[in-house]
Amino acid sequence: MAKFEGYWAVLCFQQMATKTQIRAEDYLRMTFEHDAEFVHGEIVERCMPDEVHSAIQFLILLRFGTLIHSYPLYPRPEIRMKVALNAYRIADIAVFAGSHPPSVPETPPLVVVEILSKDDRHSDLMQKLEEYRTWGVPHIWVIDPSTKRFSMYTKLGLQHVSSLSLSDYSFQLTPAELFANL
Repeated sequence: MAKFEGYWAVLCFQQMATKTQIRAEDYLRMTFEHDAEFVHGEIVERCMPDEVHSAIQFLILLRFGTLIHSYPLYPRPEIRMKVALNAYRIADIAVFAGSHPPSVPETPPLVVVEILSKDDRHSDLMQKLEEYRTWGVPHIWVIDPSTKRFSMYTKLGLQHVSSLSLSDYSFQLTPAELFANL
């Protein structure tokens, strides 16, 4: 076993030192034990969510679920989206308005929600949020379970907010409401 572990460590080091570029078509045909994104020719692993992350995702989806009978909204957890020519991202939650999204949407959703995980790197998060903004997502929300704070991402950057809301859809959620159920 030690031989294998040593070989694996060398292989991992080599992969880190020389990153292999793949095509988007190859990425779209691949499956992963824990899903991964495709960013400019490279496969990027997503952080493994914990129980709190999962509970927050569930509660937000439930909240949007109360609106789907009144509005043409289509909330989707962890859907792969083509955000740029050579980039596919997976939001924790994406909410599409108007019609059912295809299996890999190429048009921006109304809302993207990112729930922070302990292992998220700030620079990677900011790059992802900027890709969503550049793609045209009008509402980019970030939920931080460790601080129990909400933020929105706009052209001005990441800004803390007291609630997440969509006035056209009678949607409002405060941190107190969300975190009271955890």
